[in-house]
Amino acid sequence: MTREEKAQVIAGLTEKLQQTDHFYITDTSGLTVAQINKFREMCFKKGVEYKVVKNTLIKKALDNLDNDYSSLDSTLKGFSGIMFVNENANVPARVIKDFKKEDKDQRPKFKAASIDSDIFIGEDQLEILSNLKSKQELIGEVISLLQSPAKNVISALQSGQHTLAGLVKTLSERE
Repeated sequence: MTREEKAQVIAGLTEKLQQTDHFYITDTSGLTVAQINKFREMCFKKGVEYKVVKNTLIKKALDNLDNDYSSLDSTLKGFSGIMFVNENANVPARVIKDFKKEDKDQRPKFKAASIDSDIFIGEDQLEILSNLKSKQELIGEVISLLQSPAKNVISALQSGQHTLAGLVKTLSERE
């Protein structure tokens, strides 16, 4: 790869990293071409973009960003692929977990992830990332929690069959 080609790859990767809020770094070494193609297909179906990139190019692209990603340097060894997703940060983690279920050697290996500039490093973080809720799920939970007290009051009022109105009338007649 020429110096110009490397510069183009770094520029493209930097742009992609700036446009996405979430990315994962994986190790798919040891997988056959057919397995990697199957993994790419699973990613594509879930709206995740997967690219195999040299570690030095990933590092240089990360260095071009405003945030400090130096903690990821230790993960950029061996064979690395990078997964990009814009919406739901947990989708790549779920894709990795689903693929691991089918592979006897538990591959691909999860190296690291950046979710809204928070860094997650190590295989043990994969379970946490796969259980993250999306923004829409969190908003739905908050709305349902806010609606719950109002629904309870309305339900109580409706179950009394206008008893409250009758009590007010009876009290005003006594005076």
